[in-house]
Amino acid sequence: MTQPNQICRMPISVQPYSHQKQAWEFALKLLGVLPSNSHSNGVALLMEMGTGKTITSIGVAGTLYQCGNINKLLIVAPLSILGVWYEEFEKFAAFPYTLTVLEGSCKKKSETLKQFHGEGLNVVVVNYESTWRLEKELIAWKADMIICDEGHKLKTHNTSVSKTMHKLGAMAKYKMLLTGTPLTNKAIDIFSQYKFLNPNIYGQSFYSFRSKYFFMTGYGQHTPVMKESMEEEFTRRMHSIAFRATKAECLDLPETTDIIRKVALEPPAMKIYKNLVEQSYAELKSGEEVTAPNVLTRLLRLSQLTGGFLGNDATSAVEEVSKAKLIALEDIIDTSIEENQKLVIIVRFVPEIQAIQKTLEKKGIGYSLIMGGVQNREEQVRQFQTDSSIPIFIGQIATAGMGLTLTAASTMVFYSLDYSMSNYEQCRARIHRAGQKYPCTYIHLLARNTVDIKVMQALKNKANLAKTLIDDWRNGNNPFDE
Repeated sequence: MTQPNQICRMPISVQPYSHQKQAWEFALKLLGVLPSNSHSNGVALLMEMGTGKTITSIGVAGTLYQCGNINKLLIVAPLSILGVWYEEFEKFAAFPYTLTVLEGSCKKKSETLKQFHGEGLNVVVVNYESTWRLEKELIAWKADMIICDEGHKLKTHNTSVSKTMHKLGAMAKYKMLLTGTPLTNKAIDIFSQYKFLNPNIYGQSFYSFRSKYFFMTGYGQHTPVMKESMEEEFTRRMHSIAFRATKAECLDLPETTDIIRKVALEPPAMKIYKNLVEQSYAELKSGEEVTAPNVLTRLLRLSQLTGGFLGNDATSAVEEVSKAKLIALEDIIDTSIEENQKLVIIVRFVPEIQAIQKTLEKKGIGYSLIMGGVQNREEQVRQFQTDSSIPIFIGQIATAGMGLTLTAASTMVFYSLDYSMSNYEQCRARIHRAGQKYPCTYIHLLARNTVDIKVMQALKNKANLAKTLIDDWRNGNNPFDE
């Protein structure tokens, strides 16, 4: 067991950046592990996307485990990033742990939780929507520590999820909330997040909190406006248990950071995908000459499917078969909007673009778009660069890679990839160029156990994808398997 006076480094497998070590020390001081005059059993890491919230919180949890303070850790996160926690622990945790992600039906999740017991720190990862459905089981599991990833999901105090998290938080010895900023669209949203973290900061009653800090104005008195006389106290209380890190402040960050976010296709979509893989392999075995064009033609349909769509050769119709990537993108968009950041989304296929447009329009989020057929390219870029009501730029990878300056954003999402290294590098350069003030983050959405992984690997290694696939074939392997 590690003693507090022996703690000198984060128990992670890489050298942390200085701001990550500062956040780790800040949390350990508040949580009473390192000497400090201030104590709280809950800590907020208000760290913008790309600054390392996950790795920092793994370091905090690892230290608490090494000190003998925790044995059970519950991580609650959006559905689309549950797998990220599995991968990040595998990559960075330098302490014994056993981790399970609760998946499947509610009954299956319940059974997994009841039977779960492993060596080292026991870590359970679950999505927000499942928490209230599994409230009884999670209470019985008795987590020593709870981490809420993308904690702004708790911003509404009276939802089923928030109520459950408040109950679980009241029982846990330690709590962490991770988000780019807790002040989403309204300062009033902070109440529910801090009620989970530490109710001593803003109290247990939402209505007392609202009455103390806000005037209710507008039609029907539904619009909260912060009382000017309370602004200083409100801010001081918020930051008393919060560590803030923005890209602008993190001078030690590298110029570019690449993030791979693997997304699991739904079981029906994965079944269609596997059938298509077998069909494509059988066609190659039928005796047709294996050339770059016919290998890439078959790969194309698989890539379309990982983005959610499958074409019908007979009717030219396109069927939506998966929403996995779209759901993952929604979480990234929500986070970006909450952090008041602009975002560039790079997409290959037209049906994917149309699905993203519908999602943004449903959310009431303005966007610029450049794809084949768009004439006013300069106007689309100008709006994104200068208009605060246009936070999203959608670019088709084959047409948005040249000559555009999109430095209003420092984060780019590759929703889907084509096979051209030139297109990939040109797209990356749209945000990482003269005029960019901040380090750039690139998020790649890849469907797990699909050709997406192989395409990304080829781009990363600057390899010829067609040659790689043909070599697989000649070595007796299915070129369309991951």
